[in-house]
Amino acid sequence: MLELKNICFTADGKTILDNINLKLDIKKFYVITGQNGSGKSTLAKIIMGIEKPDSGVIIFNGINITDKSITERAKLGIGFAFQSPALFKGITVYDLLNIAKGKKINKKEACSILSKVGLCASEYIEREVNNSLSGGELKRIEIASIIAKNPVLAMFDEPEAGIDLWSFQNLTEVFKEIGASSKGTTIVISHQERILNIADQIILMENGKIKKIGGQDMMKSILKTNCPKGAKVYE
Repeated sequence: MLELKNICFTADGKTILDNINLKLDIKKFYVITGQNGSGKSTLAKIIMGIEKPDSGVIIFNGINITDKSITERAKLGIGFAFQSPALFKGITVYDLLNIAKGKKINKKEACSILSKVGLCASEYIEREVNNSLSGGELKRIEIASIIAKNPVLAMFDEPEAGIDLWSFQNLTEVFKEIGASSKGTTIVISHQERILNIADQIILMENGKIKKIGGQDMMKSILKTNCPKGAKVYE
């Protein structure tokens, strides 16, 4: 479904990704984890096309997408939720869901999508996606847009960043539902125990390399050695 072959990436003379080789299957929920600076967010940006690798090949559903743009990858079915969601002055939540869906949807369908991320549709559907919304609200709206898009490959970069505990607990349930209902592949970049607990496979990165890939048997060692200093681990 997705294959990375010998992916290397440097920035400011520093090696960020060092010969990454990875195969991801369809209908699986992956969590990429590791200490800050291990390269996990950069890897997701390489897959989305936000960054271009110095060398290597990216194959998505049999298509070489290494040189394809973000827009071309999105059209092929790759979706990405940023660690810090974008603001869209003049665009309402309803507009954003229509854009993500790629067609006009009725407000009942939009409300159904918003309810999946714990938002009361009547309070949010006509609100602008701007800085009047909290970090947690923006995060959930962005995830709602990914649900609306229903991509073949959905990626979420540290969805817990900057949100309150209540939002985080609800987002974990959202990811469980996405993993259970998705016909494609889900990748979440995170070091939080609740999210690691629902992964089909965990990909541990260290110093720009993939150190280990495995299941829940990896949890204890990951939480002991790879939780960033000062990070909150929601058990």
